[in-house]
Amino acid sequence: MEYLSEFAINNFIALALAEDVGDGDHSSLGGVPKEAQKKAQLIVKDNGIIAGINLAERIFLKVDPTLQFDLKIKDGKEVIKGDRAFFIQGNARSILKAERLVLNCMQRMSGIATYTNKLVKLISSTNAKLLDTRKTTPNFRMMEKWAVLIGGGHNHRFGLFDMIMLKDNHVDYAGGIAEAINNANKYIRDIGRNDLKIEIETRTLQEVQEVLNCGGVFRIMLDNMSVEMMKTAVNMINKRFEVEASGGVTEESIVEIAKTGVDYISVGALTHSFKSLDMSLKAV
Repeated sequence: MEYLSEFAINNFIALALAEDVGDGDHSSLGGVPKEAQKKAQLIVKDNGIIAGINLAERIFLKVDPTLQFDLKIKDGKEVIKGDRAFFIQGNARSILKAERLVLNCMQRMSGIATYTNKLVKLISSTNAKLLDTRKTTPNFRMMEKWAVLIGGGHNHRFGLFDMIMLKDNHVDYAGGIAEAINNANKYIRDIGRNDLKIEIETRTLQEVQEVLNCGGVFRIMLDNMSVEMMKTAVNMINKRFEVEASGGVTEESIVEIAKTGVDYISVGALTHSFKSLDMSLKAV
C-alpha cells in the first residue's frame, strides 16, 4: 500500500522514539553497564494472529543497527500462548530502549489482526470483503491499517484526501443526494483530479433510487439498513455500482449481511474495539 512507504514508517519510528526516550533512557543508562551484551525473546501470552514483527525489527535496527534480529514467526501467522516470535541480541541498553515501543505496536497490531482474521473467516463463504474505516488512533492509523491487511482484511480510504466520501452530513449540508454528487463531480473536474472516486452513503431505499437516477459515483454505501432492506437495495443497484454495507456490524450480524450480496462490509470495531494481544520481551 502507498501509505506504507519507507519514509512514512521511518518517520513514525523516529517520532515515537522521541516521545518515549526524550533526553535519554535514564533507567538503562543508570542501571546497565554501557558495554553489556545481552539477548531477549518476544514471548506471546495469548492465542491469535501475530502482527508487527516487520515493524519490530525496523524499530530495533533504528535504535541500534548492530542489534541481531532472529525471526521465528512471520507476520500473519497463528500463534498460541508460549510461542517465541523472535530473539534480539546485542547491546543491552539498546534492547531496553526499543522494548516498550516494540511491545506497544505489536500488542495493538496483533489484536487488530486477530479480530480482523476472525471476521474474515466468518464471511469466507461469501464474496464480501472486509474493510476498515477511519475510526483509528491519531498518529497510529498507518500501523492499524497495516494490521488489518495482515489479518486478511482490506483497507478503505486512508484519509480525507484519497477518496470522496459523501456521508449523511455532506448530503444534508449540500441539500440532497443529487446536489452532493453533482457538486463533487464538478469539484473533481475543476481541480483536475480524475483519480478521486466518489462513494455516497444512503440511509433509505429512496436515497438509493436517487443515486441510481443521478449516477456519477463508483460505490453506494448502505448505512444502518436492515438485512431485508439491504437485499432490496442490492437488487435495485443490480451491479451498476459497488455496494458497501456499514453501520452497527457485529459478529452476530456480519454473516447475514454478507449473504445479501454486498461487495464490501466496513467495520469500525476492527480498529476501535479490539483486544490487544498480551506479550512480553524477556531476557534470556
